[in-house]
Amino acid sequence: MIGIAARSQSHLDVSQFLKNLPGDLAKPILELPVRQQLIVLVNGYLLAPLFLIVPLMVSAVLAADAFAGEKERKTLETLLHLPLAERDLFIAKLLTAFVPAVLLSWIGFICFAVVTNTVAWPVMHRVFVPTRLWLVMIFWVAPAVAALGLGVMVRVSARARTSQEANQLGAAVILPLVFLAVGQATGLLLVDMRIAITIGALVWIIALALCARGAQRFTRDRLSARL
Repeated sequence: MIGIAARSQSHLDVSQFLKNLPGDLAKPILELPVRQQLIVLVNGYLLAPLFLIVPLMVSAVLAADAFAGEKERKTLETLLHLPLAERDLFIAKLLTAFVPAVLLSWIGFICFAVVTNTVAWPVMHRVFVPTRLWLVMIFWVAPAVAALGLGVMVRVSARARTSQEANQLGAAVILPLVFLAVGQATGLLLVDMRIAITIGALVWIIALALCARGAQRFTRDRLSARL
């Protein structure tokens, strides 16, 4: 819709809106032709938070069902009797939430990039999504954010008795992470490449620490005690 609006309006001016934005965000957009400003502002920057929310929310929902859903369906006892090491079982539960969440966010981003560049081509005359920082955010930071939410939600799911209870308990932790992702995603597209990679590395460290701590505390005895 943004691309079509920019194509159909010859004098679509968003400069007044851009003047109210922080200088670092407005400056590279104001240097573009007037018809390109709306497209780059919305599709290049303002939609960025959605691509951090998607893996975070999807991984949280799937992780909430990891153990709480097994309890609810009365299948957890069978799962605990499988001839698997406890660490392998924990990692398997992590991956069943992490992999679909990351793949869904990547597929969504590819569709977004294709549609955006196709519709905006008559105005932009170039591929403007993704930039290098977009790629860092999608393929480095977004999986880290998904792992961060996963590290929290799997532990909540192990304590809860139903997936609904796990979602309710996890919301208290996940929602602040969502707001943080929304608040920082646009700014992440404005920083230096090294800073963006460093931020992603810090998120990965926290996420892996949470998952490692959860693996250490995960035992069949503790889980069966909550059946």
